[in-house]
Amino acid sequence: MIASIHGILEAQCEDQLIVRVGGFGLRVFVPASTRNRFSTPGSEVSLYTHLHVREDGLALYGFAEEAERDMFELLIGVSGVGPKVALALLSALDAPTFYRAIAQEDVQLLARAPGVGKKLAGRLVLELKGKVPAVAPGTASAAGIRRSEVLEALVGLGYSPAAAQAAIARLPQDQNLTLEEQITLALRSLAREL
Repeated sequence: MIASIHGILEAQCEDQLIVRVGGFGLRVFVPASTRNRFSTPGSEVSLYTHLHVREDGLALYGFAEEAERDMFELLIGVSGVGPKVALALLSALDAPTFYRAIAQEDVQLLARAPGVGKKLAGRLVLELKGKVPAVAPGTASAAGIRRSEVLEALVGLGYSPAAAQAAIARLPQDQNLTLEEQITLALRSLAREL
């Protein structure tokens, strides 16, 4: 199994990156948050990966963070969830937000992801309740919870979950910003894209 890759970004499309590793150009399917993090051709790329084997071929999925890969692998283990739906969920929700939605049985939040209706969202809650890591304020993932609140605020303002997640991915990681400061910076980022 290929656990990770490190190479040079050659190109990117809507849901994939082409990464040059040695003499090979690998097509790696990625969620929006990962695609937005690596946008400059010629830059170095490090991805945690999952090699998905099917009878009609192989597909490599890549993630900027190990928590995203873990969430992807958890999702594709659920009946009715394939890699495309798992990527859609990862593009709409970061891992802490997803885990919190499962723990709180927030079917509405899960159903916002493209390709996930209320029925599938209910199945996700049923099958994953008790299997997801705990996300509690005051731990290292408290920043993730704050970012989930930013996501909810941006979606509430009418932005798509994918656009909101992309704006959140561009927020400074090393600063201890308040919720209001994060929302303001995310809105500025979204305004620059218009």
